[in-house]
Amino acid sequence: MTSQPMTRPAVLVVPTYNEVENLAEVIARVHRSCPDVHVLVVDDASPDGTGELADRLASADERIAVVHRPGKAGLGAAYRHGFRVALESGYQVIGEMDADGSHQPEHLPRLFEALETADVVIGSRWVPGGAVVDWSWRRRALSRGGNRYVRLLLGIDVRDATAGFRLYRRDALHRLDLAAVQATGYVFQTELAWRAIRAGLRVVEVPIEFVDRKNGDSKMTTRVALESLVRITSWGLRTRFRRSPSSSVPGAGAPDRSHRP
Repeated sequence: MTSQPMTRPAVLVVPTYNEVENLAEVIARVHRSCPDVHVLVVDDASPDGTGELADRLASADERIAVVHRPGKAGLGAAYRHGFRVALESGYQVIGEMDADGSHQPEHLPRLFEALETADVVIGSRWVPGGAVVDWSWRRRALSRGGNRYVRLLLGIDVRDATAGFRLYRRDALHRLDLAAVQATGYVFQTELAWRAIRAGLRVVEVPIEFVDRKNGDSKMTTRVALESLVRITSWGLRTRFRRSPSSSVPGAGAPDRSHRP
C-alpha cells in the first residue's frame, strides 16, 4: 500500500439507467456531504431522459461530468468504462455508488477516513453497525446467504463482497487489471473484491445503513443472480483445483489481507 497522502478531488462513478427521478437529489447530497468530490455519471442510453438530465446538471456544475454509452450492457461494463475515464483524468481516489439513493452520500466521509489507511474501502451492510432498511426477510436471507457462499467458495474474509458502495486508491485499481475483469453484471463487485484480496491489497469494510430505493425499479433480476452464482462457483472451483488461477486473478496465491474495523 502506498504511503503517499491522498490527492483530492476524488471522483464517484455513478452508473445510471432510468434514474431520472433520483439522480439530481443524489448528486446534491454528495456535494452537501463532500463538496470537493466530483461525480462522473455513466449513462447507458436511459430512455427516461436520465442522460439529458445529467448533461444539464453537468453544464451547471464543473464538478459533474457525463459519459454516454450506446445501450445497456451491464453494471460491470459501465463501471469499467467509468473507471478508465477516471484514471485517464488523473483522479487519485475513485469511488462507486448507486444512483437510486440506497447508498447514502452522508456516509462518504467515514469511507474517506478509512481510505487513509487502506487501499479499498467497502461500505458494508453485514459488519457490526451495518444495517438494511425496508428489506423483506427473503431479500436479507438472499444477500447474507450469497455473501456466505462467496466467503466459502472464494476463501476471502469480506462480509459484504457484493456491496457497490466503495472507494479505491488509484494504484489499487491499476493492480486489479480492469482489462482482465470477466464480469459484466452485478457480480463485478464480487470479482473486484476477490481480485483485491488476491493482489494483497488492504481491504477495509465500513458499516453503512443501506436504504431501499424509493423511486424506480430495481435492476436485480433472476438472470443477474444466476450469472453471479455461475461465475462465483467457476472461480472457486478453478482456484481449488489449481487450474491456472493466476491467469484469471492477479496476485493469485497472495495472502488474504482483508481487514475490518
